[in-house]
Amino acid sequence: MEFQTLKVALVDQIATIELNRPERANAMELGMWTELRDAMRWLDETAAARVGVISGAGKHFTAGIDLGMLTGMQARIRDDGGGDCDGRAREKLRRVILDLQDTLSSIERCRKPVIAAIHGACVGGGIDLICACDLRYCSADAFFSVKEIDVGLTADVGTLQRLPRLIGEGAARELAYTGRKVGGAEAKELRLVNHCYADRETLMAAMREFAATLAAKPPLALRGCKEMITYARDHTVADGLNYVATWNAAMLLSTDLDEALAAGREKRAAKFRD
Repeated sequence: MEFQTLKVALVDQIATIELNRPERANAMELGMWTELRDAMRWLDETAAARVGVISGAGKHFTAGIDLGMLTGMQARIRDDGGGDCDGRAREKLRRVILDLQDTLSSIERCRKPVIAAIHGACVGGGIDLICACDLRYCSADAFFSVKEIDVGLTADVGTLQRLPRLIGEGAARELAYTGRKVGGAEAKELRLVNHCYADRETLMAAMREFAATLAAKPPLALRGCKEMITYARDHTVADGLNYVATWNAAMLLSTDLDEALAAGREKRAAKFRD
């Protein structure tokens, strides 16, 4: 696929998705939101891609939503069905917000694990993005901010729903209410990221190695782990147990299982089909 705001590549079963507006600190304008969803659909549907890594070009991961996109939204909504009716204009705005939410929810819907590799700024919409990823890692120069409060907004595309489940309600409330910056080391303490590396080069080298580790795992089982953990987050334990029983009744007896058992017996590395 061709992208204008992303740089996408597939090498050795690892898909790299790089936010590619470095001259604007990878600010997320409308095209980037749409292309992120397209990239997640591509990752999900491409059998040879087993893991995705999202990173940012230039000095920063992302400065969040492009403010130019916000300032132009009112005129677009009025011209596109709102007219002089407040009710219709607000309905249109609601649909725009729901669509933006869906672009990031596509990361969760993608069956493959998606890793966020964060350096420099990750603010506003960037927090929404990384919270939808399966795993988050950063470099020491990274900083995070739920910045919406400082521009008069309530974060509305995922942060307030996902962040409390990652770092706890109290910490999430503090970050959302204050908009304060959190450095890479503190992000690790808060469990917003799994690990903080010394610099960007070390981070990206570690992500390549880690992604390769995941890519070598049985694909069906890996996809099942993602499905079950995401499902369990939003359901009771009993619901989760019932669902995983149904999943394994359908997926357990696979060529992946046969290959894993054979590789164990023969003391060799397993090779799984895409």
